[in-house]
Amino acid sequence: MKRRDFALTAALSPLLMTACGGGGGEGGVEFSGAKAEAAAGLKRAAQYMDEMVSYQGGYVWSYSPDLKQTFGEMEAYRTMCWIQPPGTPSVGHVYLDAYHATGDERYYQAAERTAMAIAAAQHSSGGWNYIHDFAGEASLKKWYDTIGKNGWRLEEFQHYYGNATFDDAGTAVASQLMLRMYLEKRDARFLAPLQKAIDFVVKAQFGPEYGIANGGWPQRFPHFPGAVSSMPLPNAGQIPPGGIAGMADGDYTLHVTFNDDVMGENIKFMTMCVMALGETRLIGNIERAMECMRLMQQPGPQAGWSLQHLSRPTGGRPAGAPAGARSYEPRSLATHTTQTNINQLFNYFQLTGDKKYLARIPEAIAWLKSCPLPADAAAKNPLLGGGRTHPTFVELGTNDGLYMHRYGSNIHNGAYYADKDYTNTISHYSAGRAINIAGMEATYNRLNAMTSAEIAAMVAKSPLKASGTRALPKYFSIREVDFPDLFTGAVMTTPAVPDTEVQTLLSELGSKSYWTSPVPEIVNPYQGDGPSTAYTGTAYRSKHVGDVYDTSPYPADNPPEIEPYVKREKPQFIVTADWIRRMGRLIAYLTPVA
Repeated sequence: MKRRDFALTAALSPLLMTACGGGGGEGGVEFSGAKAEAAAGLKRAAQYMDEMVSYQGGYVWSYSPDLKQTFGEMEAYRTMCWIQPPGTPSVGHVYLDAYHATGDERYYQAAERTAMAIAAAQHSSGGWNYIHDFAGEASLKKWYDTIGKNGWRLEEFQHYYGNATFDDAGTAVASQLMLRMYLEKRDARFLAPLQKAIDFVVKAQFGPEYGIANGGWPQRFPHFPGAVSSMPLPNAGQIPPGGIAGMADGDYTLHVTFNDDVMGENIKFMTMCVMALGETRLIGNIERAMECMRLMQQPGPQAGWSLQHLSRPTGGRPAGAPAGARSYEPRSLATHTTQTNINQLFNYFQLTGDKKYLARIPEAIAWLKSCPLPADAAAKNPLLGGGRTHPTFVELGTNDGLYMHRYGSNIHNGAYYADKDYTNTISHYSAGRAINIAGMEATYNRLNAMTSAEIAAMVAKSPLKASGTRALPKYFSIREVDFPDLFTGAVMTTPAVPDTEVQTLLSELGSKSYWTSPVPEIVNPYQGDGPSTAYTGTAYRSKHVGDVYDTSPYPADNPPEIEPYVKREKPQFIVTADWIRRMGRLIAYLTPVA
């Protein structure tokens, strides 16, 4: 479909007027009794968030009640908004869901304001960075050069590249909101950002000239030639014999990225565009991406995937080979990424009916069975407990687990390294994962046993096969919309919410019109670069933060056990993720989908 045809179809199709579930009149739905109380509480909480908490319609992850402290994944300026979920686009989805639940135009106005903030934050290429600063680029660069630069464990914030990212689903969730906002009332203000977002996903995709990488996506786009290729290794003599340090394959912005389900999120957004806009031209991009994931599976016996793979031959290694990236992501296979990709291949079989997507899943499961955590791992390292079954990283060739450690006290005197010692691992990037082998085997057996007639009936309902356009699910904030929700006839139901829970929510909201929760993490305020002199202690090796110069967030109740840190209760903040959850419960209570 050509661009002009897309715009014409969107302008004329009556289906698109209600493609996201519809709204209502100016006054909205009239509720009574307990639901009227819930509706009033929902509106008060929304208005406070929109009018008092937001900055020009944008949001971060948490706020002190007086709004003097604001955090995204790191400390944020008040003028900033965070695009990463649960940031600005996630809040926009709540407002649009509340509009669908009540028909009250006040919610649409809040969604509109938030969407306009996201449009203002959109990079010229069409994607989004993790963050945006309404005070301008100079202010944002200052943040990167100070707070970002000194966040030891947050390497993606240590350098300003001036481009957009697919990481952490920020671009995907923002793109979905632009799609929903345009579909809601066909407001032309959202058409251009939506088209730019679609074009961004298309242009960033590796083309046929990349061979096996054809159809994949890099972590960031457009490529920034000055991207770092290594991290500093101060006081490297502290790395024990056999330790592997550094960025094995340089910055990951040119690698085919599976980390945080980049490929799955892009395919899902394009599928929504096919379904709701009739953008069938994207089916070819979707098919190329699905094929890339299939082909990137490594040969047996280690038939898994890495967080990222080379997009081109590099250093004598072929395109498609597993790649390292951040200094705590060694060149290896990743068990959790393998599990995610197996589940995505299940989705791709259901979308297409092609059994090639199932063909090598038994090999991947067999590999996962071959590399569990050592039996005594949880006993020797509590960070490997909690139901974790596998090491996060597995060494190529040996099939041994690789475990991340660090030495020093900040980014200027310390660094990360990997070895095979599963004690004293870092805390902010889990050394172990819960891998549900039994669940994957059951799904594989069920799908592989389908008859030709069952497969044909399934594919007939696929959003890639259906003719015409169809509505997206009514709600996006109550739970993540996934591929099964997009099939013809699928109903994305809401959970049951008891009256007692609603009364608790309203009581906690009180007259102040906002909820507070224990803030997940706090930060050390920026006070300059930390010392580069060697620190040989162990106080910071398994904590989220280093010394007081480290701007990385950490939980107040689990700081390093060294002065001046003091263990204390987590302070009560307005936590965006908890606001989203509570609003979703009220929305599901008011207008459930059964």
